[in-house]
Amino acid sequence: MDNLKFINLETTNTSVKTDANLVWKNCLTHIKENVTLMTYNTWFLPIRPISIKDNNLKVQLPNQFFWEWIDEHFSTIVKKTIFDVLGENGKLSYIISDEKEQKEEYVKQNTIVDANKIKVIENKLPEHETNLNPRYKFENFIKGEGNQLARAAAGAISDNPGGTSFNPFFVYGGVGLGKTHLIQSIGNSILEKFPDKKVIYLSSDSFTVEFVEAIQSNKVNDFSGFYRNMDVLIIDDIQFLMGKEKTQDLFFHIFNTLHQSRKQIILSSDKPPKDLKGLDDRLISRFQWGLSADIQPPELEMRIAILKNKAEEYGMIVSTDILEFIAGSITSNIRELEGCLIKLLANASLNSKEITLELAKKTVKEIATDRKINITIDDISKAVCHYLNIAENKIREKTRKKEIVLARQLAMYFSKELTKSSLKTIGLHFGGRDHSTVIHACNSIEQMRNNELSMKELIDSIRNKIELNYS
Repeated sequence: MDNLKFINLETTNTSVKTDANLVWKNCLTHIKENVTLMTYNTWFLPIRPISIKDNNLKVQLPNQFFWEWIDEHFSTIVKKTIFDVLGENGKLSYIISDEKEQKEEYVKQNTIVDANKIKVIENKLPEHETNLNPRYKFENFIKGEGNQLARAAAGAISDNPGGTSFNPFFVYGGVGLGKTHLIQSIGNSILEKFPDKKVIYLSSDSFTVEFVEAIQSNKVNDFSGFYRNMDVLIIDDIQFLMGKEKTQDLFFHIFNTLHQSRKQIILSSDKPPKDLKGLDDRLISRFQWGLSADIQPPELEMRIAILKNKAEEYGMIVSTDILEFIAGSITSNIRELEGCLIKLLANASLNSKEITLELAKKTVKEIATDRKINITIDDISKAVCHYLNIAENKIREKTRKKEIVLARQLAMYFSKELTKSSLKTIGLHFGGRDHSTVIHACNSIEQMRNNELSMKELIDSIRNKIELNYS
């Protein structure tokens, strides 16, 4: 914060402090000195001042993505600006326009920025921190075949927490499929319908850390009593209790108390209860009392629907072919799917680029871990020969010319690395050579890559070209 540049503006003038336009103009002057012109034009100029009352400046953002991006990347600058312009009691509230209903506006929860923030929010806190993310709602959870049962059960639980046979409700599935979104949506929905309910969400790791701290401070009874007093207990990633015997034992007794009192228990895991080796058999048995529902990777149509929904939410205009490419490349992780779209927008807006298919390919390559790569040996042959300016048919001929041997060895190397073809198949493709020739070629290229910087750069460049063109 000490390195930030701030102009010494006069902020004590009462008339200035009562005019939202003038206040925000002063804020923009501060901000402009501390960000690039592109950032200033992209993220701050579109913001519109609404009103100022009791030293609380309200401004309007075009959509929720603006709020998320500013909150994550520019919160320090914004806080310092409000402190300098409005003083230590100054506050900033973001109002977000709903793109689907342009006439409606709502104040984003917990977006007040001020220098004395603890005093400002302390009177608004509930009896305990729920830890729920207000963005996780049923409304923005995309339904599909892979989550149909889990979503239906979640809705029933939110209407009648503790009163259905779905207790406990155990949701399981792979990473990034929406488990956290779904179980927190239940908590948020219950609080909307039953404001007096005591709801809490936390990960099993957080539960364990709190338990250890309770032991160290001789407050285990207080810790246990707190969770036994909940109406709805939501624990994420319950599999991380494996091997923690004392924590499991305490959780077992909390579970029993809540279940006997018809309080709702909601759990998530990466595996079904029966596969949680390392958990107490008593716990596994109780996890199976209610409903276990899995969440499967989304089908292509659902992945496209998720991307379209996010694009609309962020006010993005993205062509169908780009959305289909992203959905076809990232197949099993919704978190990466949405993250790719957000990064695509950020890259385009911050660098003043169009959202093109080429930019989408680069973004997918940077962010995806489960990318589908559909590359053939023919694709590799064409790419290598084009890059080295060699006729493609030459690498199948029996010649010892150095540049052609190198091209053939590179093509074999990439074929082994980027396709699922056998060594025999690769050898046959390059003039009927046997598998030992392919092994020799791969070893030669790997050795050159390790010993010659120029070769490493060449290999990396060709690989990037292949993946960009064919993945």
